[in-house]
Amino acid sequence: MTDRATKQYETMQAHFRRAAEQRGFVVDPAQRPAVERLSRLAGELARVGLLHRRPPRHVYLWGPVGRGKSWLVDTFLDGLATPHARRLHFHDFFRRLHEGVAQHTADPHRDAAGERVAAVDRAVDELLGDCRVLVFDEFHAHDAGDAMLVARLFRTLLDRRITLVTTSNYPPAGLMPNPLYHHLFEPTIRLIEERMDVVEIAGPVDFRRERRSSADGGQQRFTQGARLRPGDDSGLGALGLGAPTAGEAAEVVVHGRPLRAEAVRDGEVWFGFAELCEGLTSAADQLALAERFPTLVLTGVPALEDATADGRRRFADLVDVCCDRDVRLVLIGADPIAGPAPDESLFRDLDRTASRLALLRST
Repeated sequence: MTDRATKQYETMQAHFRRAAEQRGFVVDPAQRPAVERLSRLAGELARVGLLHRRPPRHVYLWGPVGRGKSWLVDTFLDGLATPHARRLHFHDFFRRLHEGVAQHTADPHRDAAGERVAAVDRAVDELLGDCRVLVFDEFHAHDAGDAMLVARLFRTLLDRRITLVTTSNYPPAGLMPNPLYHHLFEPTIRLIEERMDVVEIAGPVDFRRERRSSADGGQQRFTQGARLRPGDDSGLGALGLGAPTAGEAAEVVVHGRPLRAEAVRDGEVWFGFAELCEGLTSAADQLALAERFPTLVLTGVPALEDATADGRRRFADLVDVCCDRDVRLVLIGADPIAGPAPDESLFRDLDRTASRLALLRST
Protein backbone atom coordinates (compact mmCIF):
# COMPACT_ATOMS: atom_id res chain seq x y z
CA MET A 1 0.00 0.00 0.00
CA THR A 2 1.02 3.61 -0.47
CA ASP A 3 1.39 5.84 2.58
CA ARG A 4 -2.00 7.35 1.86
CA ALA A 5 -3.64 3.93 1.46
CA THR A 6 -2.01 2.60 4.64
CA LYS A 7 -3.18 5.63 6.59
CA GLN A 8 -6.75 5.20 5.36
CA TYR A 9 -6.64 1.47 6.22
CA GLU A 10 -5.49 2.22 9.78
CA THR A 11 -8.03 5.04 10.12
CA MET A 12 -10.87 2.70 9.11
CA GLN A 13 -9.71 0.02 11.56
CA ALA A 14 -9.76 2.58 14.38
CA HIS A 15 -13.15 3.86 13.19
CA PHE A 16 -14.67 0.38 13.51
CA ARG A 17 -13.28 0.01 17.05
CA ARG A 18 -14.68 3.39 18.14
CA ALA A 19 -18.05 2.73 16.54
CA ALA A 20 -18.35 -0.57 18.41
CA GLU A 21 -17.27 0.99 21.71
CA GLN A 22 -19.86 3.75 21.34
CA ARG A 23 -22.55 1.04 21.11
CA GLY A 24 -21.16 -0.77 24.13
CA PHE A 25 -19.62 -3.83 22.48
CA VAL A 26 -16.50 -5.06 20.74
CA VAL A 27 -16.29 -6.39 17.21
CA ASP A 28 -17.36 -10.04 17.20
CA PRO A 29 -14.65 -12.52 16.07
CA ALA A 30 -16.91 -13.61 13.20
CA GLN A 31 -17.08 -9.99 12.01
CA ARG A 32 -13.31 -9.41 11.99
CA PRO A 33 -12.67 -10.77 8.46
CA ALA A 34 -15.27 -8.33 7.15
CA VAL A 35 -13.75 -5.45 9.14
CA GLU A 36 -10.33 -6.36 7.72
CA ARG A 37 -11.61 -6.54 4.13
CA LEU A 38 -13.58 -3.30 4.39
CA SER A 39 -10.59 -1.54 5.96
CA ARG A 40 -8.37 -2.75 3.12
CA LEU A 41 -11.01 -1.56 0.69
CA ALA A 42 -10.87 1.91 2.26
CA GLY A 43 -7.13 1.90 1.64
CA GLU A 44 -7.59 0.67 -1.93
CA LEU A 45 -10.09 3.44 -2.61
CA ALA A 46 -7.56 6.01 -1.36
CA ARG A 47 -5.06 4.53 -3.82
CA VAL A 48 -7.60 4.80 -6.64
CA GLY A 49 -7.85 8.47 -5.78
CA LEU A 50 -4.20 8.76 -6.84
CA LEU A 51 -5.22 8.28 -10.50
CA HIS A 52 -5.02 4.49 -10.60
CA ARG A 53 -7.18 3.43 -13.51
CA ARG A 54 -8.85 0.30 -12.20
CA PRO A 55 -11.15 0.36 -9.16
CA PRO A 56 -10.56 -2.24 -6.43
CA ARG A 57 -12.34 -5.57 -6.39
CA HIS A 58 -15.93 -5.50 -5.24
CA VAL A 59 -16.99 -7.05 -1.92
CA TYR A 60 -19.88 -9.43 -1.18
CA LEU A 61 -20.67 -9.90 2.54
CA TRP A 62 -23.05 -12.70 3.41
CA GLY A 63 -24.26 -14.58 6.46
CA PRO A 64 -27.38 -15.43 8.47
CA VAL A 65 -29.74 -12.69 9.54
CA GLY A 66 -28.71 -10.69 12.60
CA ARG A 67 -24.93 -11.00 12.30
CA GLY A 68 -24.34 -7.27 11.95
CA LYS A 69 -23.85 -7.00 8.18
CA SER A 70 -25.78 -3.74 7.91
CA TRP A 71 -23.90 -2.25 10.87
CA LEU A 72 -20.59 -3.18 9.22
CA VAL A 73 -21.37 -1.49 5.92
CA ASP A 74 -23.00 1.54 7.58
CA THR A 75 -19.88 1.99 9.72
CA PHE A 76 -17.68 1.55 6.64
CA LEU A 77 -19.58 4.25 4.74
CA ASP A 78 -19.52 6.58 7.72
CA GLY A 79 -15.73 6.28 7.87
CA LEU A 80 -15.06 6.84 4.17
CA ALA A 81 -13.49 10.13 3.17
CA THR A 82 -15.55 10.63 0.02
CA PRO A 83 -18.83 12.39 -0.77
CA HIS A 84 -19.48 10.00 -3.67
CA ALA A 85 -20.60 6.98 -1.64
CA ARG A 86 -24.19 5.81 -1.30
CA ARG A 87 -26.10 3.09 0.54
CA LEU A 88 -29.24 1.72 -1.07
CA HIS A 89 -31.55 -1.00 0.20
CA PHE A 90 -32.37 -3.66 -2.37
CA HIS A 91 -36.16 -3.33 -2.09
CA ASP A 92 -36.04 0.46 -2.39
CA PHE A 93 -33.49 0.52 -5.21
CA PHE A 94 -35.31 -2.16 -7.17
CA ARG A 95 -38.63 -0.37 -6.77
CA ARG A 96 -37.17 2.85 -8.16
CA LEU A 97 -35.34 0.94 -10.89
CA HIS A 98 -38.63 -0.62 -12.03
CA GLU A 99 -40.23 2.83 -12.16
CA GLY A 100 -37.30 4.28 -14.10
CA VAL A 101 -37.18 1.41 -16.60
CA ALA A 102 -40.91 1.76 -17.26
CA GLN A 103 -40.56 5.51 -17.79
CA HIS A 104 -37.60 5.22 -20.17
CA THR A 105 -39.10 2.32 -22.09
CA ALA A 106 -42.08 4.55 -22.85
CA ASP A 107 -39.76 7.46 -23.72
CA PRO A 108 -36.76 5.96 -25.59
CA HIS A 109 -33.52 7.93 -25.91
CA ARG A 110 -30.63 7.79 -28.38
CA ASP A 111 -27.02 8.80 -27.77
CA ALA A 112 -24.91 11.15 -29.90
CA ALA A 113 -24.13 8.31 -32.33
CA GLY A 114 -27.81 7.60 -32.80
CA GLU A 115 -27.72 4.34 -30.84
CA ARG A 116 -30.65 3.62 -28.60
CA VAL A 117 -29.73 3.76 -24.88
CA ALA A 118 -31.14 0.86 -22.88
CA ALA A 119 -33.86 1.88 -20.45
CA VAL A 120 -32.12 0.09 -17.57
CA ASP A 121 -28.88 2.02 -18.22
CA ARG A 122 -30.69 5.36 -18.16
CA ALA A 123 -32.53 4.40 -14.99
CA VAL A 124 -29.29 3.37 -13.27
CA ASP A 125 -27.63 6.64 -14.37
CA GLU A 126 -30.41 8.63 -12.73
CA LEU A 127 -30.35 6.60 -9.52
CA LEU A 128 -26.57 6.67 -9.04
CA GLY A 129 -25.43 9.95 -10.55
CA ASP A 130 -21.77 10.53 -9.65
CA CYS A 131 -21.64 7.63 -7.17
CA ARG A 132 -18.23 5.95 -6.96
CA VAL A 133 -18.87 3.62 -4.00
CA LEU A 134 -22.21 1.84 -3.75
CA VAL A 135 -23.39 -0.25 -0.81
CA PHE A 136 -26.23 -2.47 -1.94
CA ASP A 137 -27.81 -3.78 1.29
CA GLU A 138 -29.95 -6.93 1.65
CA PHE A 139 -29.36 -8.20 -1.89
CA HIS A 140 -31.34 -11.25 -2.91
CA ALA A 141 -32.94 -12.83 -5.96
CA HIS A 142 -36.08 -14.90 -5.41
CA ASP A 143 -38.62 -13.59 -7.91
CA ALA A 144 -38.26 -15.40 -11.23
CA GLY A 145 -40.10 -12.56 -12.96
CA ASP A 146 -37.35 -10.14 -11.90
CA ALA A 147 -34.43 -12.52 -12.49
CA MET A 148 -33.38 -11.07 -15.83
CA LEU A 149 -33.64 -7.47 -14.66
CA VAL A 150 -31.56 -8.23 -11.57
CA ALA A 151 -29.00 -10.00 -13.75
CA ARG A 152 -28.81 -7.04 -16.14
CA LEU A 153 -28.55 -4.61 -13.22
CA PHE A 154 -25.64 -6.50 -11.68
CA ARG A 155 -23.74 -6.67 -14.96
CA THR A 156 -24.30 -2.94 -15.44
CA LEU A 157 -23.05 -2.10 -11.94
CA LEU A 158 -19.97 -4.33 -12.14
CA ASP A 159 -18.99 -2.97 -15.56
CA ARG A 160 -18.96 0.66 -14.37
CA ARG A 161 -16.18 2.40 -12.45
CA ILE A 162 -18.19 1.96 -9.28
CA THR A 163 -16.92 -0.04 -6.32
CA LEU A 164 -19.78 -2.26 -5.21
CA VAL A 165 -20.26 -3.61 -1.69
CA THR A 166 -23.26 -5.87 -1.14
CA THR A 167 -24.74 -7.62 1.87
CA SER A 168 -26.88 -10.72 1.59
CA ASN A 169 -28.23 -13.55 3.69
CA TYR A 170 -27.16 -15.98 0.99
CA PRO A 171 -23.89 -17.08 -0.57
CA PRO A 172 -23.79 -16.30 -4.29
CA ALA A 173 -24.63 -19.92 -5.15
CA GLY A 174 -27.72 -19.70 -2.91
CA LEU A 175 -29.32 -16.84 -4.85
CA MET A 176 -32.49 -17.64 -6.81
CA PRO A 177 -33.01 -20.88 -4.82
CA ASN A 178 -36.06 -22.09 -6.74
CA PRO A 179 -34.69 -25.00 -8.78
CA LEU A 180 -37.08 -24.22 -11.62
CA TYR A 181 -35.36 -20.86 -12.23
CA HIS A 182 -31.93 -21.18 -10.65
CA HIS A 183 -30.28 -21.85 -14.02
CA LEU A 184 -31.45 -18.44 -15.24
CA PHE A 185 -29.32 -16.79 -12.57
CA GLU A 186 -26.21 -18.94 -12.85
CA PRO A 187 -24.39 -16.50 -15.20
CA THR A 188 -24.89 -13.73 -12.62
CA ILE A 189 -23.66 -16.00 -9.83
CA ARG A 190 -20.50 -16.74 -11.82
CA LEU A 191 -20.02 -13.01 -12.42
CA ILE A 192 -20.31 -12.29 -8.69
CA GLU A 193 -17.83 -15.03 -7.81
CA GLU A 194 -15.36 -13.82 -10.45
CA ARG A 195 -15.55 -10.08 -9.77
CA MET A 196 -16.25 -9.86 -6.05
CA ASP A 197 -14.43 -10.95 -2.89
CA VAL A 198 -16.94 -13.10 -1.01
CA VAL A 199 -16.69 -12.78 2.80
CA GLU A 200 -18.81 -14.94 5.11
CA ILE A 201 -20.07 -13.61 8.48
CA ALA A 202 -21.54 -16.57 10.30
CA GLY A 203 -20.92 -16.29 14.03
CA PRO A 204 -23.25 -17.83 16.63
CA VAL A 205 -24.59 -14.50 17.96
CA ASP A 206 -27.85 -13.16 16.48
CA PHE A 207 -27.65 -9.47 17.39
CA ARG A 208 -31.25 -8.87 16.33
CA ARG A 209 -32.44 -11.00 19.22
CA GLU A 210 -30.86 -8.52 21.60
CA ARG A 211 -33.47 -5.78 21.76
CA ARG A 212 -31.71 -2.50 21.22
CA SER A 213 -32.65 0.93 22.48
CA SER A 214 -33.22 4.01 20.37
CA ALA A 215 -31.64 7.36 21.09
CA ASP A 216 -34.60 8.53 23.18
CA GLY A 217 -34.43 5.47 25.44
CA GLY A 218 -37.35 3.59 23.90
CA GLN A 219 -37.24 0.35 21.96
CA GLN A 220 -37.23 0.31 18.20
CA ARG A 221 -40.71 0.28 16.67
CA PHE A 222 -40.34 -3.14 15.05
CA THR A 223 -39.46 -4.79 18.35
CA GLN A 224 -42.59 -3.21 19.86
CA GLY A 225 -44.74 -5.31 17.53
CA ALA A 226 -46.53 -8.51 18.46
CA ARG A 227 -48.06 -11.79 17.31
CA LEU A 228 -51.57 -12.00 18.75
CA ARG A 229 -54.35 -14.56 18.72
CA PRO A 230 -57.68 -13.52 17.16
CA GLY A 231 -59.90 -11.77 19.68
CA ASP A 232 -57.02 -10.85 22.02
CA ASP A 233 -58.41 -7.45 22.98
CA SER A 234 -56.14 -7.19 26.00
CA GLY A 235 -53.12 -7.73 23.77
CA LEU A 236 -54.33 -5.01 21.43
CA GLY A 237 -54.99 -2.71 24.37
CA ALA A 238 -51.47 -3.20 25.67
CA LEU A 239 -50.25 -1.96 22.28
CA GLY A 240 -52.56 1.04 22.37
CA LEU A 241 -54.67 -0.41 19.55
CA GLY A 242 -58.34 -1.14 19.11
CA ALA A 243 -60.07 -3.48 16.67
CA PRO A 244 -61.46 -1.71 13.57
CA THR A 245 -65.14 -1.02 13.13
CA ALA A 246 -66.95 -1.67 9.85
CA GLY A 247 -67.10 2.05 9.18
CA GLU A 248 -63.31 2.38 9.23
CA ALA A 249 -62.73 0.32 6.09
CA ALA A 250 -61.09 2.47 3.43
CA GLU A 251 -58.99 2.36 0.29
CA VAL A 252 -55.29 3.15 0.35
CA VAL A 253 -53.91 4.09 -3.07
CA VAL A 254 -50.44 2.68 -3.69
CA HIS A 255 -48.69 3.31 -7.00
CA GLY A 256 -52.00 4.30 -8.56
CA ARG A 257 -53.84 1.17 -7.43
CA PRO A 258 -56.30 0.97 -4.52
CA LEU A 259 -55.77 -1.54 -1.71
CA ARG A 260 -58.67 -2.31 0.60
CA ALA A 261 -57.69 -1.61 4.21
CA GLU A 262 -59.72 -2.63 7.25
CA ALA A 263 -58.84 0.67 8.93
CA VAL A 264 -56.70 3.72 8.24
CA ARG A 265 -55.82 5.83 11.25
CA ASP A 266 -53.20 8.41 12.09
CA GLY A 267 -49.90 6.54 11.63
CA GLU A 268 -51.66 3.16 11.58
CA VAL A 269 -53.11 0.89 8.88
CA TRP A 270 -54.87 -2.50 9.08
CA PHE A 271 -54.93 -5.04 6.25
CA GLY A 272 -56.14 -8.59 5.89
CA PHE A 273 -53.61 -11.25 4.86
CA ALA A 274 -55.73 -12.06 1.82
CA GLU A 275 -55.54 -8.46 0.56
CA LEU A 276 -51.90 -7.67 1.25
CA CYS A 277 -50.21 -11.05 0.78
CA GLU A 278 -52.49 -13.11 -1.44
CA GLY A 279 -53.45 -10.16 -3.64
CA LEU A 280 -51.38 -8.81 -6.52
CA THR A 281 -49.05 -6.68 -4.42
CA SER A 282 -45.28 -6.29 -4.48
CA ALA A 283 -42.41 -5.38 -2.18
CA ALA A 284 -42.56 -1.92 -3.75
CA ASP A 285 -46.15 -1.57 -2.50
CA GLN A 286 -45.07 -2.66 0.97
CA LEU A 287 -42.26 -0.09 0.95
CA ALA A 288 -44.73 2.63 0.06
CA LEU A 289 -46.93 1.61 3.00
CA ALA A 290 -43.92 1.49 5.34
CA GLU A 291 -43.04 5.05 4.38
CA ARG A 292 -46.56 6.25 5.27
CA PHE A 293 -47.52 4.21 8.33
CA PRO A 294 -45.34 3.63 11.44
CA THR A 295 -47.70 0.81 12.52
CA LEU A 296 -49.04 -1.93 10.25
CA VAL A 297 -51.51 -4.55 11.50
CA LEU A 298 -52.05 -7.73 9.48
CA THR A 299 -55.15 -9.77 10.33
CA GLY A 300 -56.20 -13.27 9.29
CA VAL A 301 -52.62 -14.54 9.29
CA PRO A 302 -52.58 -18.30 8.55
CA ALA A 303 -49.91 -20.89 9.26
CA LEU A 304 -47.63 -20.52 6.26
CA GLU A 305 -48.28 -24.11 5.19
CA ASP A 306 -51.87 -23.01 4.48
CA ALA A 307 -50.90 -20.01 2.35
CA THR A 308 -50.05 -20.06 -1.35
CA ALA A 309 -46.43 -19.92 -2.45
CA ASP A 310 -46.92 -16.30 -3.58
CA GLY A 311 -48.63 -15.46 -0.29
CA ARG A 312 -45.71 -16.88 1.67
CA ARG A 313 -43.20 -14.93 -0.41
CA ARG A 314 -45.11 -11.66 0.00
CA PHE A 315 -45.45 -12.28 3.74
CA ALA A 316 -41.67 -12.83 4.01
CA ASP A 317 -41.12 -9.60 2.05
CA LEU A 318 -43.49 -7.75 4.38
CA VAL A 319 -41.61 -8.91 7.47
CA ASP A 320 -38.34 -7.83 5.83
CA VAL A 321 -39.65 -4.40 4.88
CA CYS A 322 -41.16 -3.70 8.31
CA CYS A 323 -38.00 -4.82 10.10
CA ASP A 324 -35.65 -2.90 7.81
CA ARG A 325 -37.80 0.26 7.86
CA ASP A 326 -38.50 -0.04 11.60
CA VAL A 327 -42.27 -0.28 11.27
CA ARG A 328 -44.22 -1.74 14.20
CA LEU A 329 -45.73 -4.94 12.80
CA VAL A 330 -48.66 -6.59 14.56
CA LEU A 331 -49.81 -10.00 13.31
CA ILE A 332 -53.22 -11.36 14.29
CA GLY A 333 -54.06 -14.99 13.57
CA ALA A 334 -52.27 -18.30 13.62
CA ASP A 335 -48.58 -18.59 14.41
CA PRO A 336 -47.27 -18.30 10.84
CA ILE A 337 -44.19 -20.43 11.46
CA ALA A 338 -45.87 -23.23 13.42
CA GLY A 339 -46.41 -26.66 11.91
CA PRO A 340 -44.55 -28.37 9.08
CA ALA A 341 -42.33 -26.10 7.00
CA PRO A 342 -43.66 -25.40 3.50
CA ASP A 343 -41.50 -26.22 0.50
CA GLU A 344 -38.62 -23.77 0.91
CA SER A 345 -37.83 -23.91 -2.80
CA LEU A 346 -41.01 -21.91 -3.39
CA PHE A 347 -39.86 -18.85 -1.42
CA ARG A 348 -37.00 -17.64 0.72
CA ASP A 349 -35.99 -19.87 3.60
CA LEU A 350 -37.96 -19.78 6.84
CA ASP A 351 -34.92 -19.11 9.02
CA ARG A 352 -34.76 -15.46 8.01
CA THR A 353 -38.47 -14.83 8.56
CA ALA A 354 -38.56 -16.82 11.82
CA SER A 355 -35.58 -14.90 13.19
CA ARG A 356 -37.30 -11.59 12.60
CA LEU A 357 -40.66 -12.77 13.92
CA ALA A 358 -38.90 -13.90 17.10
CA LEU A 359 -38.34 -10.20 17.86
CA LEU A 360 -42.10 -9.66 18.21
CA ARG A 361 -43.91 -10.24 21.50
CA SER A 362 -46.10 -13.34 21.32
CA THR A 363 -49.32 -14.21 23.16
